[in-house]
Amino acid sequence: MKNGILPIHKPEGISSAQVVARVKRILGAKKAGHTGTLDPFATGLLLCGIDQGTKISRFFLEGHKRYQARICLGVETDTYDLTGRIISVAPEQILKAVRIDEIETVVNSFSGIQDQTAPSYSALKHEGRPLYELARQGKMIQKPPRRIEIFEIHIKEIALPNIDIEVFCSSGTYIRSLGFDIGRRLGCGAHLSKLCRTQSGSFHLDNAVKLEDFQNLREMEAAKWILPLSACLESMPRVWADQRTAEKIKFGQKLSGTDFESIPDHTGQFIRVTDYGNNLLSIVQPDENGLNYKYSCVFSS
Repeated sequence: MKNGILPIHKPEGISSAQVVARVKRILGAKKAGHTGTLDPFATGLLLCGIDQGTKISRFFLEGHKRYQARICLGVETDTYDLTGRIISVAPEQILKAVRIDEIETVVNSFSGIQDQTAPSYSALKHEGRPLYELARQGKMIQKPPRRIEIFEIHIKEIALPNIDIEVFCSSGTYIRSLGFDIGRRLGCGAHLSKLCRTQSGSFHLDNAVKLEDFQNLREMEAAKWILPLSACLESMPRVWADQRTAEKIKFGQKLSGTDFESIPDHTGQFIRVTDYGNNLLSIVQPDENGLNYKYSCVFSS
């Protein structure tokens, strides 16, 4: 069965949508989608939901992310990355005045909870349209700052004008904005020249297949890279369903606590329901009393 999550190592110079289209064609899948876009210039981990795997894609959108990035000091662009139009270049004397200890202090200051403004060139929407579409028409819209958290930020190397960093952050964090803000705080401006996502939730880049390698596989070999539905949600609390409860789920019948042998203490949170063969049957959410369950999604066998 081609149902699950496919971890792809996305190369530079291709959009996330183009990656998904290729994956869908190679697998002969009916449906495919990704769980969080990567810009065309960026590389790294792109999680693709395949067929019924598209139903669980949203559970990965809020997961923590880890990136490796290169910030180039002295030049600002309208996209905050190397693909954009140059809008500002710092005088040479200002760039030379930036000290290594100052860089370390500024970079470390971005650790923690903070408000961040997304780039005008982003997939966020304004009145139903992506900001990047409006920006291409000369309408530079900035959305209100959003609360994010940077759990870890480390400098890997400083070889001016470049700073290589590693960032572990909450969902919704724009590393392009982070690079831009670091440049502003240093007083010389900056843009992102490299970006690689190395982790998304519990998924790591080391366990992803490179797109160029995937494209050379036959359909059956390619399908082996798809992680089964239940295995993708191992961090989610689980209950087991016997045959009677599985039949109720199949027909969308109401579920209560008596339908399961044991119930985890996770009131209000999502719970995965599997049979004893570890096949994912549904994802449910208990009510405030934990007595009844409402369906979030149901999976056909």
